[in-house]
Amino acid sequence: MHVVELEGVAVRVTGKTLLDGVDWQVDYGDHWVVLGPNGAGKTTLLSLAGAVRHPSAGTVKVLGHRLGRVDLRELRRHLGLVAASQRLVDEELMEEEGATALTVVLTGHTGTSVPLWDKYGDSERDRAHRLLADLGCKDLADRPFRVCSQGERARIRVARALMADPAVLLLDEPFAGLDLPAREDLITAVEDLAATRPVLTTITVTHHLEEVPATTTHAMLMRDARVLAAGPVAGVLTSANLSECFGRPLQVDRLDGRWYARALRP
Repeated sequence: MHVVELEGVAVRVTGKTLLDGVDWQVDYGDHWVVLGPNGAGKTTLLSLAGAVRHPSAGTVKVLGHRLGRVDLRELRRHLGLVAASQRLVDEELMEEEGATALTVVLTGHTGTSVPLWDKYGDSERDRAHRLLADLGCKDLADRPFRVCSQGERARIRVARALMADPAVLLLDEPFAGLDLPAREDLITAVEDLAATRPVLTTITVTHHLEEVPATTTHAMLMRDARVLAAGPVAGVLTSANLSECFGRPLQVDRLDGRWYARALRP
């Protein structure tokens, strides 16, 4: 059984095609990155993998369950989502009440936007502390969420997404708005998760090659709602493929497991 399986998938909204003819398979323990320009269909693809929406055509299976024939709310309990553009907790309320980083992580256990204190016992609190430590945020447990930096909040959100022990961690532009040190801290945290959780599957959507973790095993390039290339990362993240994907000559290099791209002068 594949973690995610798409066959002949299309998504159309009010006459606009967001995805067209997409075939894709993700296996347990894979670490995918999805790259492409704005409007390529990356976030729409992730919304299918996250059981957030249905396809207009084709079939989508997540954890062996076909969308349209399964309770999406129940399926989403096994999926961890971190989206820079979507607030999964009521952060304004958290700030007003002086909620701590630990409180935010605990809401991941109940999948709620605010804490449900009667649902959290010693085991849940212990797990939340361990996850913060795993994400390099051990010392932030008692810090008010409102005073955490953007980079710290990004890692706290990942810890929250892992609270329910998901089979898949979906990261939709998790590095957006982060400065260089914060970006590198989050990339290191994601790489550490891959090393310490061999069964966990991750799918990361990003615009920038420099944000691809060194632990990435597979890559997909998207352009104009279609898949341009997909497969093992070394064969996909090439100068020729990236140049075609982004519509300009690019030189792609790799150093210490990380990728870098620069435009070539005419």
